[in-house]
Amino acid sequence: MECSFGLTGKDYVLLCSDMSAGRSIIRMKSDENKIKTLGPHLAMAYGGEPGDTNNFAEYVERNMRLYHIRNHYPLLPESASAWIRRTLAESIRSRKPYSVNLLLAGYDTTTTKPHLYWIDYLGTKAVVPYAAHGMGVYVSLSTMDKWWFNDMNKREGVDVLKKCIDEVKKRITVHFNFNCILIDKDGIHHIDIESEDPITELESQQPKETLVDAPNPPLDIGNVGVTA
Repeated sequence: MECSFGLTGKDYVLLCSDMSAGRSIIRMKSDENKIKTLGPHLAMAYGGEPGDTNNFAEYVERNMRLYHIRNHYPLLPESASAWIRRTLAESIRSRKPYSVNLLLAGYDTTTTKPHLYWIDYLGTKAVVPYAAHGMGVYVSLSTMDKWWFNDMNKREGVDVLKKCIDEVKKRITVHFNFNCILIDKDGIHHIDIESEDPITELESQQPKETLVDAPNPPLDIGNVGVTA
């Protein structure tokens, strides 16, 4: 029972995922973080089989960090999505495939454009302006179709995301708590989607207070020989 959303705006991308963890009809946790930060401007929301999701998320994060250390700069969203898609495509053809669906969101600092990728466990990748995974697909895509438009500012994007969450609360019998982040040129920020105006709160706080810790190794580490 998972639910995740993502959408792009003029100069940002929003990513939102539920925080429940359980099996069958039993909920074991309601504070599970299902959004993994992969770099200073890159994150993914994942869902699927519990063991596969944790292992795959850790595997992707450490490979992204290794690339950063070796090359002195982080992997850009487009290249990261290609590597993740290939990894899932190879795993589905192996004896131990990963059963993981994910939304990859990032901000390209070289082109100043936001990116959002829909990727499933079969290794299928699509570049999308908005997307959803899990149970929220049934009620949120029509909401995004109606309210999303090009070059939305941050406040308009959050309003669309709130509409999707409201639809889930009204029409899905399972109760979800949501964790949301916003990625822009300044990095990855945590936003309180339950507040009346999350963007005003974000702008009123100091940048360091809202930034999410992301893998960002110092450049001098790259001088040390690293072997896989």
